[in-house]
Amino acid sequence: MLLEEAASCYPVIRIGEAEILQQKKYGELEYLCFPQLAKTGIADHLFTTRMGGVSTGIFSSLNLSYTRGDEAGAVDENFRRVAAIFDETPDRIVCSHQTHTTNVRLVTEEDAGKGVTREREFTDVDGLITDTPGLLLATFYADCVPLFFVDVRHKAIGLSHSGWRGTVERMGEKTLLAMKNAFGTRPEDVYAAIGPSICADCYEIGFDVAEPFLKEFPEQKGIVLPGKREGKYQLDLWKANEKVLLDAGILKEHLEITDICTCHNPDYLFSHRASHGKRGNLAAFMELRKS
Repeated sequence: MLLEEAASCYPVIRIGEAEILQQKKYGELEYLCFPQLAKTGIADHLFTTRMGGVSTGIFSSLNLSYTRGDEAGAVDENFRRVAAIFDETPDRIVCSHQTHTTNVRLVTEEDAGKGVTREREFTDVDGLITDTPGLLLATFYADCVPLFFVDVRHKAIGLSHSGWRGTVERMGEKTLLAMKNAFGTRPEDVYAAIGPSICADCYEIGFDVAEPFLKEFPEQKGIVLPGKREGKYQLDLWKANEKVLLDAGILKEHLEITDICTCHNPDYLFSHRASHGKRGNLAAFMELRKS
């Protein structure tokens, strides 16, 4: 089932005249999609919101984490609802095991269900890639940056979690390298997107975080900005990841970048910073279409 066929569409969120993200609804569940990624025609994707699940309290309502204290049965149902948008079941989902690394795992049919209906035998994996149709990749967020990749030539996809550590260590570039090694991917054949996360206005950091960014991106203005308080800085993860992906060879016209901040929208999107850690998890999902 194509997501576009299954969903009613909300108004497009815009920056100027560019379509950035579309809000969609499937039953009670609300989610976000990138128009250009959808138009590739070989993969379906979405980024969840808090809307449409069965979790309660601080996890209300579409929490997709088993490790933050929510009831397992509620999380099971939330995964079932998301999988249904893709016309799949939870035993087709493959979950990352995120610890702020730049490790990328090639997943195959043997990995189906891991992290939801089956135990994962792998740890420390912040990126997933595959060329297996019908596997539903899943990575998780509550302020960090989701990165989406679609290789239209080799029919392969990738999803990566990029917090500040992953960003300064160029997680996007390492995901593309993993796709090159696995599938022969060339950056110019890839459509990519930088998804909702904390914005520069909300992301206050100290010098311990600012310093590695200043060293890694010494010529790039606008990534580390003056802080609102003495001794503090503001970090623009969107601009940093844009720099990483363009440096890696992604064409500018193939790159979509969000303007949706998780911290500015804590009633709609889970935010670790806005909730002081009392929250559930959002997720990015992507599936290579079956022939």
